[in-house]
Amino acid sequence: MTGADRLALSATIDAPDVPVIEVASPTRRDEARSAMAAAAGLRDRGVPVRDVAVAVRDLDSYEEPLFRAAIQHEIAPVFWTQLRVTRTRPYALVESVCEALAGDAVDRETLLRPLELRWSPAAASAADPGSAAWPIEPAAVHRAREALPEGARPVSEWTEAIDSSAGVDDRFRRFVGWLDAAPEPEPASVASVLGEAIEGYADRGLPETKAADSPALLDTETDARAVVRVRTLVRQLRHKFADRLAEGTLERSWADAADLARVIATQRPGRREHSNARALDIFEANDLWALDVPYVIAVGLTAEEWPRPSQSALPPEFREAVLRGEGPTGALAPQPAWVGGRDRDQFVDALRTAGDCVVVTRHTRTPSGDDVARSPLLDHVETRRVSEESRRRLVGTDPELPPELRAIVDGDTEGDDG
Repeated sequence: MTGADRLALSATIDAPDVPVIEVASPTRRDEARSAMAAAAGLRDRGVPVRDVAVAVRDLDSYEEPLFRAAIQHEIAPVFWTQLRVTRTRPYALVESVCEALAGDAVDRETLLRPLELRWSPAAASAADPGSAAWPIEPAAVHRAREALPEGARPVSEWTEAIDSSAGVDDRFRRFVGWLDAAPEPEPASVASVLGEAIEGYADRGLPETKAADSPALLDTETDARAVVRVRTLVRQLRHKFADRLAEGTLERSWADAADLARVIATQRPGRREHSNARALDIFEANDLWALDVPYVIAVGLTAEEWPRPSQSALPPEFREAVLRGEGPTGALAPQPAWVGGRDRDQFVDALRTAGDCVVVTRHTRTPSGDDVARSPLLDHVETRRVSEESRRRLVGTDPELPPELRAIVDGDTEGDDG
């Protein structure tokens, strides 16, 4: 690697063709309000909402405050994020059913796990007199755990254990009967058994999530997306399982079916996709590279968020020596992550995506009151900083765009010193 290549990892960012407005807010929540107030101000000044996009390096810590701020400003937010399917209850239900069917014997915890995850008979409906009893309430599952004996046993023997245990009702017997009737793991049977489980969840488990959710229904939306994603996963699993059996690369077992389901889930993450022309798109920075939007609001430009500090175990002094390539270290190749190469590229994408203006926002304090440093990426670009007085007017009861941004919207590219 040449010296020029090494320097390219931390090269100066070319100045963007559009002005960059910088807004600093005290806290992360204040920053989210400032970002959404800027989007609302642009909309109120005649900019179509589809001409504005919000970019965040990682939405995990920003989705909730951005959502609340958007609702406050009467904006419909659309979050284009990867759905981490393996962290959802519908996926965990499918996985737990596979675990309960794997092997010749199953212990008490593994047997009850699908019921904890709201397993319900797929046939349950409003016309079914017992439909209101599903899913089994957590208190009943807890009582069953206390009443049932310890030790692993075949699924067929758990029916007898249920019959001899006080406080364990017929719903548990119905579930164990369903497990006992499950066919051998063939591609078609894997799809039908897991398909039944996910449809039962859609009928009875999803309404439970909605009933316990907040008015914003964030958990319900995630749960519903997961149901759709797992339905697709089950259909894919049937064909993938058949292919792997034909190749001889896995065993004909429920455990291998569960492993294959995890591979599919982690390789093909779902995304929220909407066509709402009145919604504000909020992206993770990784998804900006192919877009062209007049106004981009880049959120989280702090030294702890964007770029994300390297987690390398190597001492920073050694990393610096390798990056410089002086002496014996010239034979070593530096890692791009040491200088935030990926984050730097995504920041450049945010600048290039904007056709008229980029608004960068950051916060200056942690919840505990510690200072938060400005992103070093901002040192590479010239920004027009919004005063704290202008920011407060932006998020106030009578919102007003900062003069630096208002001048751009009105066509005065020279800006306004306010």
